[in-house]
Amino acid sequence: MSKMGHNEYYMRIAAVVAMRGTCDRRQCGAVLVAGDRVLSTGFNGAPSGLPECDEVGHLMDECGHCIRTIHAEANAVLEVGINKIRNFIQLGQELTMYATTFPCHYCMKLIVQAGINRIVYGGEYRDDSHISDAMSYGFDVSRQLGIELIPFPMEGFK
Repeated sequence: MSKMGHNEYYMRIAAVVAMRGTCDRRQCGAVLVAGDRVLSTGFNGAPSGLPECDEVGHLMDECGHCIRTIHAEANAVLEVGINKIRNFIQLGQELTMYATTFPCHYCMKLIVQAGINRIVYGGEYRDDSHISDAMSYGFDVSRQLGIELIPFPMEGFK
């Protein structure tokens, strides 16, 4: 039996983290890694102290987004903090966000601001009202800034 590769290892962790998500519209998980060290994890859920979707239902905006939820990628960045993330960058560490879903445009901006330079993602961002804008924005931003995007099929272990 051969040793599991890094991408599969961290994506499996992200899939397990996603199971803690409290927004049943889509359970997503994220793992932020510096080099080979896990810095944080995140899942979809309401801000601390506020009711969760699975307790009180969704709070939808006019575009069909649940605004009660903080996305997994954002929670992973918030868990560590941008200044601490930038310290790892100054030390020459490659920062990778492993996410079960391609980041939405809001999370992509947060990832860029944090200085994360590699994203491994499981599935596409599926928002029927904005799928082309959200995905194309993410691809355009990553191309402009040299952020490496690596699709990773998750069939069979999610």
